[in-house]
Amino acid sequence: MVEAYPETKPGAVPVAAGQLFRFIHELQVGDVVVFPGKSDRQIHFGVVEGDYKYSPSLGGGYPNIRPVKWMKSLPRTSFTQGALYEIGSAMSFFQVKTYADEFLAALEGEIKTVEPEIEDETVAYVVADIEQNTRDYILKRLSQQLKGHPFAHFIGHLLERMGYRTRVSPEGPDGGIDIIAHKDELGFGPPIIKVQVKSNDGSIGDPTVSSLYGKIAADEFGLFVTLGNFTKQAANFAASKSNLRLIDGEELVDLILDHYEEFDSRYKGLLPLKKVYIPEILDDNSE
Repeated sequence: MVEAYPETKPGAVPVAAGQLFRFIHELQVGDVVVFPGKSDRQIHFGVVEGDYKYSPSLGGGYPNIRPVKWMKSLPRTSFTQGALYEIGSAMSFFQVKTYADEFLAALEGEIKTVEPEIEDETVAYVVADIEQNTRDYILKRLSQQLKGHPFAHFIGHLLERMGYRTRVSPEGPDGGIDIIAHKDELGFGPPIIKVQVKSNDGSIGDPTVSSLYGKIAADEFGLFVTLGNFTKQAANFAASKSNLRLIDGEELVDLILDHYEEFDSRYKGLLPLKKVYIPEILDDNSE
């Protein structure tokens, strides 16, 4: 693949090669094919009728061929949200596993009509999965792209979007204080917030948190931000100090999502997100 498509990114080669291998060697004559059409919003069903062929003369960048007999098409509304989510994978070729029975039943004409008043129970799982995948993506991007000192600049930028003025310490030894945050222009008036950041995704223990607190004066505040989490001992220590605050990776993502629209283009480019509408899961007692 590398020789045939040298422009392919190194990280994409194993994924593409794996899909092609399964398409050639694992897909068998008689296997059912499910294809979600985007233009007509139909789910198309077919059966593989022949062996693999390589036909570069076809053009269009799709020379790998398996003949398929298309059997039927059904509207997307005939399927549960979970089933639709599974076949919405970013990969172009994969095995349907979780909702395979639902698609096979549909092919055999066993579609069950869901009454409008009955909530599709798969919606809650799909929504939760989308939200968790987004959170994981944000943490992974920050961990990969902002190791070390650049992460301090990112947190400084976030604090500025929250209404603070910040001074990020120069790269190198900083005595454990990465950022000074304050409300006034000159940084003389309270509250003065001393911030330490960690771009790793491990656990921060009590000794590290205590070390930061030792650098905070009685009239100052301390803030520790990490992509990872804090040990129970560290959390208990911070809970006993009214002027010390800990922010772990999960809470950091909350703050990022709250202030994302205010980010400058550099950080929006680092974390490319777009606003979409997803189903809201209401409590049984909701009106």
